[in-house]
Amino acid sequence: MYNIGYNSKEIGMKAKIRTAFVLLVIIAGVFWGHVREAAGFAIPVPSAPGTDAKNNSKSVIDYSNAKDGYVMVKFAQKTSKAIRAIVKGPSGDPYTYVVSPGNFEVFPFSKGNGEYTIGVYEQTTGTKYATANTATVRVRLTSEFAPFLTPNQYVNYNKDNLTVKKAAEIVMGSSGLIGMISAIYNFIINHISYDEVLARNVQSGYLPNVDAILRSGKGICFDYSVVMAAMLRSLGIPCSLEVGYSGRSYHAWISTFSKETGTVNNVIRFDGKSWTLMDPTFASSGKQSPEIMKFIGDGSNYKTKFRY
Repeated sequence: MYNIGYNSKEIGMKAKIRTAFVLLVIIAGVFWGHVREAAGFAIPVPSAPGTDAKNNSKSVIDYSNAKDGYVMVKFAQKTSKAIRAIVKGPSGDPYTYVVSPGNFEVFPFSKGNGEYTIGVYEQTTGTKYATANTATVRVRLTSEFAPFLTPNQYVNYNKDNLTVKKAAEIVMGSSGLIGMISAIYNFIINHISYDEVLARNVQSGYLPNVDAILRSGKGICFDYSVVMAAMLRSLGIPCSLEVGYSGRSYHAWISTFSKETGTVNNVIRFDGKSWTLMDPTFASSGKQSPEIMKFIGDGSNYKTKFRY
């Protein structure tokens, strides 16, 4: 007679395997639940529903989601001329952007609550432009962090990006917000190296591609900062891309907010109340030497001109 069934030891082993598998699924679910809780939202997908917009035959300025920290602009006509958008916030400082005809672009209301003027301009000759459309919007944000949790033209990403998936992988096992920020920061400064060739040849209007940077492992200050900002935002951690001066050098870096207190690498401090400046480019190229970390310090050597 042949025994074609399972003996008791085999049955017991299979039961244990099933139990272990179920526990792994539960543990994974709990972990991702904590990540989602830390984030508190799914990655926002900017949209232009037309509920509140200024349209004409040439362009669309859609501010339907102004409360969420952004405006969307599209130049509707085909043209070989250069198109620009200028966003002026409560401070009066103009933010100038390149607009690709036929596509919606996302621009942040990065100066907080107040009145914004958005203009779309079409090149006539040389450096001269004609007004194609304008709109004035009174913005009241749902949160001061809203503009810095949403993709925009400069910090451009979505849930399907390799960069977003990599961020989720990097923070697996991290403890709390500070642990997640630390994991992303250390990955960036160790994975990306400074691209001297690009630095010498970068053109005006350059827009980083986060996945291309991640794959190449090279970039300039703009690239370091954009990839880190995209990763942190994808995890629900507010992060602003900042451009301005570090000493006498025109430079890009980030500022990050955590409601938790703690330190990253025992140097970068989060007080749970303020934005904290982080400079992944200098930290990486300077190999986190005491001298470079002292220079980065409390941000006193940095002067922000633009926030995105």
